[in-house]
Amino acid sequence: MKICFAASSGGHLEEISCLRPIAEEHDSFLVTEKTTQGQTAWGENTYYLRQINRKEKWFIFHFIALFFKAGKIIKKEKPDCIISTGALMTYPLCVWCKLRKKKIIYIESFARVDEPSLTGRLMYPIADLFLVQWEDMLQIFPKATYGGGIF
Repeated sequence: MKICFAASSGGHLEEISCLRPIAEEHDSFLVTEKTTQGQTAWGENTYYLRQINRKEKWFIFHFIALFFKAGKIIKKEKPDCIISTGALMTYPLCVWCKLRKKKIIYIESFARVDEPSLTGRLMYPIADLFLVQWEDMLQIFPKATYGGGIF
C-alpha cells in the first residue's frame, strides 16, 4: 500500500510526524510546505509546495496553481490513500485522491478543541475516515471517529 502523508508546516507537520512509524512500514511520501524555517527530516520522499495564506491578495491564483501541482504529484506517485492533518494546502491533494477513488483519512488538528477548522469543514464531506482528537468535537462532526490525541 502506498500512502501520501500531507500536512502544512508548523503544528500540522509536527502532528503528522507522529505517524512516521506508519510511514516507515509502507511505501510512502510526504507533501508539505516549503518554508524559511528549514525542511523536514522525511528525506527524499518529500514534496514541497508553496506556502499560501488565504488572506493574501493573490490567494485564488496561488490556490489554483496549487491544485495543478497537487495533481501532478498524485498522478506521479499514485497513492492508495492519503492521510492529512491539514491545513488548507492539503485540500487539493485530497480532492485529487477523491477523484481517483482513493481513500482519504483526515485528522482534525489537536488544537481544535471546540470549533472546527476551515480545512476540517472542507474535508468532512469527502473524507472516508474523519478523526477528531477531542470527544467534544463529535458534537460538531457527528459522523467522525474519536481517535484521541496522536501526540
